[in-house]
Amino acid sequence: MDRAAEMHMFVRAVDKGSFSAAARDLDLTPSAVSKQIRRLEDRLGVRLFNRTTRRVSLTEVGQAYYERSARIVQEIEEAEEAVTALNENPRGTLRVAATSAFGRVEVLPRMAEFLERYPDLNVEVELTDRHVDLIEEGIDVAIQWREQMEDPSMIARRLCVNRRIICASPDYVDRHGKPTSPEDLLNHNCLTLYEVSQFNDWAFEDGEQGHRVMHVKGNFRANTADALYEGALAGLGLARLSTWLVMPAIRRGDLVPVLPQYPHESSAYFLIYPHRRHLSRKVRAFVDFLVEVFTPVPPWEREGLEFTEAEWAERIRREG
Repeated sequence: MDRAAEMHMFVRAVDKGSFSAAARDLDLTPSAVSKQIRRLEDRLGVRLFNRTTRRVSLTEVGQAYYERSARIVQEIEEAEEAVTALNENPRGTLRVAATSAFGRVEVLPRMAEFLERYPDLNVEVELTDRHVDLIEEGIDVAIQWREQMEDPSMIARRLCVNRRIICASPDYVDRHGKPTSPEDLLNHNCLTLYEVSQFNDWAFEDGEQGHRVMHVKGNFRANTADALYEGALAGLGLARLSTWLVMPAIRRGDLVPVLPQYPHESSAYFLIYPHRRHLSRKVRAFVDFLVEVFTPVPPWEREGLEFTEAEWAERIRREG
């Protein structure tokens, strides 16, 4: 392996935070990466990493070598990007993580169009509502709710509003009644998400009592919003879910809105990707594609899947 390749592997191991993450990114085995790093150390005659059974960290010499190497590797990548940008389509493997329901309903159906535009790309998608560590897991870009965002070092680009409403099956309402105030929710079975605790803090705002938050509970918890949606359809309890997900079921009569005068509009979907001065073409292509699809007005609003303000007003009047 030549010096430039050794330097690139070393920088990738530091950026990814572990040899195993770097190996996934480079399509190598962790042992191969570890072996090449040791050869680099032997050639330089220094120890670049402190190794324990749980993690690796840079030595003082390793930090100095990284700072210089990272600049060189970045300049090499930018030089290659500059000379190929006009002649090449994005290529390689794009690793994407998306919230489960949004990914299933809104993103995956549009992947055929994306891949038709960029036929040299391969896409790997993980649908999950857990927090994703992009660097450790080798994810290029994630689509997450505001409540899932934990790492301020990541770039976060707002994609669209994630408006939510509370709903339940007609059967549940017949058996347990319908809440008439946010405080009534504490006496109902509310379906909750255990992957993101903030999801279960239901905020309400009105002119009389101002802002308050109900930390709801119930006997059914799940790891995805999709599972809560199915639980609500099955009559297990009340769920606060995105309008683009539940509106078809409400129109069919399979779900009924609860406290519709309190829509939750402070959440949004964001595109999350590592901070890089020069964004890769494959990530740029995917980000630009989703921004084109979902902004400035998301598809479910353009397609008339939301209730109009007049329809909501009529429902609120009828349901008290």
